Amino acid sequence: MAAIWPGKPYPLGATWDGAGVNFALFACHATRVELCLFNSPESPREEVRLTLPERSEHVWHGYLPNVEPGQLYGYRVYGPYNPAHGHRFNPHKLLLDPYAKAVTSGLQWENALYGYRMNSPYADLTIGKRDSAPFAPRSVVVDQRFAWGTDRLLHTPLYDSIIYELHVKGFTQQMPGVPAELRGTYAGLASPAALAYLKDLGVTAVELLPIHYFIDDQMLTDKGLKNYWGYQPLGYFAPDVRYAANKTPGAAVAEFKQMVKGLHAAGIEVILDVVYNHTGEGNQQGPTLAFRGLDNASYYHLVGDNSRYYMDYTGTGNSLNLTNQRVLQLVIDSMRYWVSEMHVDGFRFDLARTLIRSENGRHNAFFDVIKLDPLLSQVKLIAEPWDVGSDGYWVGRFPHPWAEWNGKYRDNVRKFWKGDGGQAAEFASRIMGSMDLFRHNGRKPYHSINFITAHDGFTLRDLVSYNEKHNAANGEDNRDGDTHNNSWNMGVEGPSNDPAIREARLRQIRNFLATLLFSQGTPMLLAGDERGRTQQGNNNAYCQDNELSWLDWRPDAEAEELVAFTKHLIALRQHHPLLHRRRFFQGPLAPGSSEYDVEWLTPDGQEIGPAIWHNSELRCIGLLLNGRVMREHDDQGNPVNDDVLLILFNASHDDVDFILPDWPDDPRWEVLVDTADPQLQGRPQASGETYQLPARSLAVLVEGAQ
Repeated sequence: MAAIWPGKPYPLGATWDGAGVNFALFACHATRVELCLFNSPESPREEVRLTLPERSEHVWHGYLPNVEPGQLYGYRVYGPYNPAHGHRFNPHKLLLDPYAKAVTSGLQWENALYGYRMNSPYADLTIGKRDSAPFAPRSVVVDQRFAWGTDRLLHTPLYDSIIYELHVKGFTQQMPGVPAELRGTYAGLASPAALAYLKDLGVTAVELLPIHYFIDDQMLTDKGLKNYWGYQPLGYFAPDVRYAANKTPGAAVAEFKQMVKGLHAAGIEVILDVVYNHTGEGNQQGPTLAFRGLDNASYYHLVGDNSRYYMDYTGTGNSLNLTNQRVLQLVIDSMRYWVSEMHVDGFRFDLARTLIRSENGRHNAFFDVIKLDPLLSQVKLIAEPWDVGSDGYWVGRFPHPWAEWNGKYRDNVRKFWKGDGGQAAEFASRIMGSMDLFRHNGRKPYHSINFITAHDGFTLRDLVSYNEKHNAANGEDNRDGDTHNNSWNMGVEGPSNDPAIREARLRQIRNFLATLLFSQGTPMLLAGDERGRTQQGNNNAYCQDNELSWLDWRPDAEAEELVAFTKHLIALRQHHPLLHRRRFFQGPLAPGSSEYDVEWLTPDGQEIGPAIWHNSELRCIGLLLNGRVMREHDDQGNPVNDDVLLILFNASHDDVDFILPDWPDDPRWEVLVDTADPQLQGRPQASGETYQLPARSLAVLVEGAQ
């Protein structure tokens, strides 16, 4: 091995320049850093250690000539072990590079060496001088070159977007048409069969559950389970190798890029669910794998009077401290890498409230830096706007240009269709883009990411089939998961062979799908909901890497009917700009004007006034959208004309004869959607002056020709 040269402090990480590799690592409080080189994953004890020779502004660096992509490496960092003051240095721990672009396969939990048990208050001390290297993952030097050709970010506007939340493995693991060796992988998601399904469905973006390198908690491995969702990150630059068809160290990078390129060619954006709020190292009883051993006092929010302990805003044991400039730099560099090098189109930020937390009056510049960044300010930024700390629920409080998961939309729509009283007024607000939440800070309807189900919680099928969670398979005695689901099982808990119950559940699923896709805002559909996927009542399947979580693609008449219905809804939404407006509706177009762009109606054809909105028994309402009013323009500045649409919602137990409006121009109404008659075999058009709206159903009508 040649002597190590001084190298450069920037860029951080391992950078191959064609002749060798520059290594740079931030470790503010360290006294010495060793670069550790390994020949292969199969020879974990064959280690070469080289001390990084230079330190520049808390960055340790060195350059090795003749080192090539594929080289495995890690770090051993020396410094004080004084947890009460926030320091947990231990050179017996092999540490991952936070800027590693690739990581070998996962951590092997070896209790004799790690001494790690969740109930041990002395986890760091019990390891003593035992070496963790044989059981730790390694960082990998990569070659970033890739033939992107003409591929670029798609920049699909949010108001035109249909987001589809999926798991890379779960989506294709059982998908027919995907070659067996590609199922559950990045390559599988870019296979012709997967792309054809997504494109035919009509979605414009896939939102991938975490693919940053993550670990399986020992608590799960002890039970024979896995961290399926991936919310225990350790490598913010590395696509996890477990989803790579090619397991060669570093090959996941090119495979991920090829996946993005394939999705872009199909007109589908890629949004990453990113977990910058915490790491997989857990609390003070957790393992030392990367950040804790590199510079614990810099990376984490620590309790001020006793820095042995961690501020836990996330419910996972720790929280990253973005008030530290270097930690903020890590997050921003990671985001820029995924946009510029990996061509992703945006991010959904898990527990985003944590990212802007600060203590002792320190300023958190996260929002400021992104807003001023010419690259990151132009991609999709979607916040999960809450965490578990005090003042943690921030729905509607993020600044422009952020969009947010609208948890209030989810809760209210569920309650309305369940038949709860007093929900109609809020329901009207939610399906019109939640003006009360987003208009005050200059944002638009599309900044509301509307969803009814997501990975965390019931699937849509289970939402209408279970009153209670059924999480016994998770091994926590059904204590985990939310107990307040606003679900309704239609009279029977779980599967039923009763034709009436099955049909009622299917109608309710159609109600939810139609509400989601005809609401103002940006819809997010959970993968498999369009097929009626079930998790058998498990509303917290984070550890179920099996058929319970994977999509079921077996032929099924009900599933195919739901898919066809969902495709029809998406096509209607995209055809009618009125259903995905850029601006909020305003009602009267001018003070005292009799011309409206929106009007709410009672079943007897009257406009809903304040007294009626406050009636807790109001469960059937009509929404008239007047697309003849030219107030919006397309991207070329041309006025946008649309039809007049009437959407009828009946969440009551009774059928309702809804009096149809006689304006504008004494119209004839044609039926586009009826969740009680999804194929429109019985009523292709409205007849007479009323429309019979069955109990718990939704209908969409358009003003037709005379």
